[in-house]
Amino acid sequence: MKLVIALLTVWLAAFSLPFQVQTPPQKTAAPKEYVITQFGAGTDSTKLNTQAIQKVIDKAHAAGGGTVVVPKGVFLSGALFFKPNTKLRLQAGAKLKGSDNIADYPLVPSRMEGQKLDYYAALVNAYQVNNFSITGPGTIDGNGLKFWKGFWAYRDSMKQIGKSATNLEVHRPRLLFIWGCNDVNIKQVKLHNAGFWTTHLYQCNNVLIDGCDIRSPFRPVKAPSTDAVDIDVCKKVTIRNCYISVNDDGVVMKGGKGPNAHKLPENGPIEDVLVENCTFGEVHAAMTCGSECINANRITMRNCKVENDRPLLLFKMRPDTYQVYENITVENVTGRCGTLVTLSPWTQFFNMAGSTEKPFGTIRNIRIANVKVKTKQFAVLNGNPADKVDNIVFANVDATAETAAFPNMYPNVKFENVTLNGAPLKASGVREGTAVKPLLPD
Repeated sequence: MKLVIALLTVWLAAFSLPFQVQTPPQKTAAPKEYVITQFGAGTDSTKLNTQAIQKVIDKAHAAGGGTVVVPKGVFLSGALFFKPNTKLRLQAGAKLKGSDNIADYPLVPSRMEGQKLDYYAALVNAYQVNNFSITGPGTIDGNGLKFWKGFWAYRDSMKQIGKSATNLEVHRPRLLFIWGCNDVNIKQVKLHNAGFWTTHLYQCNNVLIDGCDIRSPFRPVKAPSTDAVDIDVCKKVTIRNCYISVNDDGVVMKGGKGPNAHKLPENGPIEDVLVENCTFGEVHAAMTCGSECINANRITMRNCKVENDRPLLLFKMRPDTYQVYENITVENVTGRCGTLVTLSPWTQFFNMAGSTEKPFGTIRNIRIANVKVKTKQFAVLNGNPADKVDNIVFANVDATAETAAFPNMYPNVKFENVTLNGAPLKASGVREGTAVKPLLPD
């Protein structure tokens, strides 16, 4: 009996303890969406909405984050500055249209052409906004015509007095400037008619640009310097499923220029870039290293189509900058281009800044494989005299060329199953040291 009472006491004591009720995990509330027309932005496309949209961004940021939504309609705006935990979404039929008045883009600390400087803000700016995203299917339109006309008019006026014009002398805004951001996604959005560069990524890590349509015109007015994607001191950038046609280079590796560029903390390498399943319409080059780049490493383009008469891969070799371009692969490409590879001196805005350095470029481990294209010329490999070039491999290439000559200064160029105009191309047939005018952008 005593044993029964003892067991009963233990049992009752156990059930007198507080129950630990298992509650289901709480669902995290979806970030709030802020439709700009609900906060003062109007659909009159002739009136600036800059202040109204910026207030929406600021409100979302102050509330802990959210997505700024541009609904169907045309919304004119100057520079917008996104803040931590804010994002941008453009619904079907939505157009965020840039003002064509440079006064609507304030001068701010920035980065342009491989140097630290104050420059005009872009239409869409994000500084240290991790997890920033821009999603479509709407359009961001730079409305660049006035800026383009201004550039050409200024350049022509300088020519008349025997001077050249730099890109920075005619003040123009970029379309997107994303600086110091990690985990960036730009998806299914149209990026059109930039006044200057279209997408500028600086000091960013882990960026995905997916399913975007990136365009600026060659006619009736050329859109100068409207590079599609400028990758500037970034790591882990993927560009896939995009259509790119701009009046300058397509995907560009940047990172600094000048004889001391490799010593400056604001400069640095570009590493681990993947470009895949993209189509390149009219461009000055599909993929470019330079003209402001000190190191590009582990760069891959694959499964792409080209539809132009310009280089598939372009190396702009600056004689005033130490450059290292290495471990670059182009594979599974079809279509029509100017050359498979152009490697040539690039002296635009040459400036030794009083330095006694003797810069040179190093190009190594370049592979062009599984390519079938029609070309103007197979390739041009004529860099600066001091450049060091090692291990360029063409493998499984079937090319036709209007000009069969292959100017090449370098002995370590290898051919594996390469056919040019129906005949095997071998190293012994390479014309070394041939001086030609390279195929370069205007």
